[in-house]
Amino acid sequence: PSFAVGRAQALLLVLQRLKAAGAIPSQLPIFVDSPMAVEATALYRRFGALLRVPRREVQTLCDGVRLVTTVQQSVRLAAARYPAIIISASGMATGGRVLGHLKAMAPEPRHTLLFAGFQVGGSRGARLMAGEREVKIFGEMVPVRADVQQLAGISGHADRHELLAWLRHIR
Repeated sequence: PSFAVGRAQALLLVLQRLKAAGAIPSQLPIFVDSPMAVEATALYRRFGALLRVPRREVQTLCDGVRLVTTVQQSVRLAAARYPAIIISASGMATGGRVLGHLKAMAPEPRHTLLFAGFQVGGSRGARLMAGEREVKIFGEMVPVRADVQQLAGISGHADRHELLAWLRHIR
């Protein structure tokens, strides 16, 4: 699960860097399954000069990445049986296409559900992070046997020091 704007693109950048470093296989399929994330990624690439990321990296953000644009493609992807990385919204697993992927993958111990952001209390994402072994998706209780992890250090929220630095500028 990922937030469509900002987080999905940060994950793509990290994944491209991992591929370039040989830390993950260069042929590992990566999918972005969120219409908003697909559109936001196009904007990031179009206005890459405004980012603090080298232009070359912005231009290669989608190299080898498959952009999923239709519901039918998303359904087929959720049923796929090969290793892949799927970035799908919503980031807290409260709605969106990620629910189809969670329903298909949460019961399987071979999968990892990697949360790349803050999970507000009570959200499906927070409950998964807290270790719930069963969650309701589309009105059905789905067992959770997948490995659930959180990617530390990629949160978009300010920490204590950043908030205090920001407050110092306010009269």
